[in-house]
Amino acid sequence: MKTGPAIRPSMRRRKPRQSRAHQTSWALQEAFVRLLMENDYEAITIRNIVDLAGTGLGSFYDYFANKDDLARVCVHLRTEVLLKTLKDAPALVIDADVSLERAIQATIDRLLTAHADHPAHWGVHYLLERRFSGLSAYAPMYERFVLAWERILEEARADLAVTSNDVARTCQTIAYGLIAHAHIRHLSDTRHPLDQESLRRSLNLALLGYLNSVSCGANNSHRR
Repeated sequence: MKTGPAIRPSMRRRKPRQSRAHQTSWALQEAFVRLLMENDYEAITIRNIVDLAGTGLGSFYDYFANKDDLARVCVHLRTEVLLKTLKDAPALVIDADVSLERAIQATIDRLLTAHADHPAHWGVHYLLERRFSGLSAYAPMYERFVLAWERILEEARADLAVTSNDVARTCQTIAYGLIAHAHIRHLSDTRHPLDQESLRRSLNLALLGYLNSVSCGANNSHRR
């Protein structure tokens, strides 16, 4: 019995090119998010996802183990986008003469700009995050956001009466809470644009009001 020619290294199956792999993975993520805008998570099948993405089942399993794995990747990647946005914010406030108010406003602008293109997609992100972010994943990521806020406060030379780490935690809680809930509410009526200016005002009032209350100047005036 004759055997076929030995498989040469060049004849072996090649891994997809990086750009092609990224495009396929991204198409699957986008299709999944679009489906979640109109359907419950449990109702969506992998077949629904690949049909909308224009890929095959084999391609899905090249990148994701199952639907839950896809959901976790979607949450992780979008969270990294927000973290990078926050970490880059201090570059806007390096000037020694910048005020804390200007620093916070610049940070709010960057965060809202990151959400501006597809607010409904971000609403889906925040819903998925609540479902799939366990404590082991959430806690270290939360600390990374706190450190980013702490750096913003340090660059703005905030004169605080309490530790910058405690203040940074509260800033993250305020910003995350207002932004996440605004985008989740937007999912209930995507026909109308999310009111970013209203959200911007709420963030400014909440963050600056809190920071003013914990500034050394505010505490000194209370003691008089």
